[in-house]
Amino acid sequence: MKKGWTFLVCVLAIAFALSPAWAKEPTIRIGINAPLTGDIPKVGEGTKFAAQLWLEDVKAAGGIAIGKKKYPVELVIEDNESKAESAVKVTTKMITEDDILIMIGPQASKQAVPAGGIANNYKTPMITPWSTNPDATKDRPYVFRACFLDPFQGPVVANFITKEFKFKKAAVLYDVASDYPKGLAEFFRKAWEDINGKGSVVAYESFTTKDTDFSSQLTKINNSGAQVLFVPQYYNEVALIVQQAHQLGWKKPIVGSDSWGSAETTKLCGKDCNGAFFSTHYAAAGATGETKKFIDRYKAKYGYVPDDVAALTWDAMKLAQQAIQATGGLSGDLKKDRDAVRNQLSQVKKFKGITGEMTFAGKNDPSKCAVIVKISDAGEFTFYKSVCP
Repeated sequence: MKKGWTFLVCVLAIAFALSPAWAKEPTIRIGINAPLTGDIPKVGEGTKFAAQLWLEDVKAAGGIAIGKKKYPVELVIEDNESKAESAVKVTTKMITEDDILIMIGPQASKQAVPAGGIANNYKTPMITPWSTNPDATKDRPYVFRACFLDPFQGPVVANFITKEFKFKKAAVLYDVASDYPKGLAEFFRKAWEDINGKGSVVAYESFTTKDTDFSSQLTKINNSGAQVLFVPQYYNEVALIVQQAHQLGWKKPIVGSDSWGSAETTKLCGKDCNGAFFSTHYAAAGATGETKKFIDRYKAKYGYVPDDVAALTWDAMKLAQQAIQATGGLSGDLKKDRDAVRNQLSQVKKFKGITGEMTFAGKNDPSKCAVIVKISDAGEFTFYKSVCP
């Protein structure tokens, strides 16, 4: 009896081993490098949710179709803790141990700039959906982005304020220890002074990450004669700055940047942020077409309106999918396949994203438009106007 069972087990093992159903299928692994914990966890949550929503569609279709073959897809989601060193560690692990084909993220420039260096060194394509700092992609042929650049965003905001309010004197308050606000503050000041003259930024105040008391800087800004305050900070700092400014008597306009786009901004800021403007990538209120479909689906599944990070992540996932499919076939040699995906990404033209049309045409930064959003009295992000390159 014992010999009989042994024989049967051996037969079944051989049969399973030879069966096509047990043959090893190549799986496309896509890395998601996101701040699931740390200072901006809502950014990480939006990243993860959008990527998982995309994966639902891919699985429903039976995988990503390349030529006549469909490949299963797996997401490798890692937490970078909103720290530069963690983002680098996560990037290295996903490339050298998890065998990812392409990485989406990090989002914030503070993590995307150092992580991009690692991805480029390992010749692994990376798309940062949200990092607007030029250094994220500069001289890095394997690193791309799905958003516009700060050298574009800074002048957009400076031109908007000048034309909208006819102001001549501006103040800036920014985090000097973080790549994104520091870079954008510099681009804004240059653009503002190009328009309104040297010295027209009458207060240029800074603080350091995790500071929570801005009374000293805001008092100087109040006394500077500035007509408008530009604050290129993340949602967790926006509420503190705007509320403290109002408590100190500031009644003039406050204008922000795309880092204000989180749903948490108005939740934390309350009525203090109503009426404020900021430049960003899309406006949820009044959206139509594919953008509205995404918003409705995301809201039904996760219970709230997706912010710009989620929308840009969706576009980044779609860009990656298009590039993978455009390779015409995967060789199984990860180095060659990563090169093939990179080459296809650089050739993308007129990609119809839910945050706008993008063209790379041999470059790593897309040509696309910015949106000016006004926060309504109901705390909604409403479309105000579009500004194109």
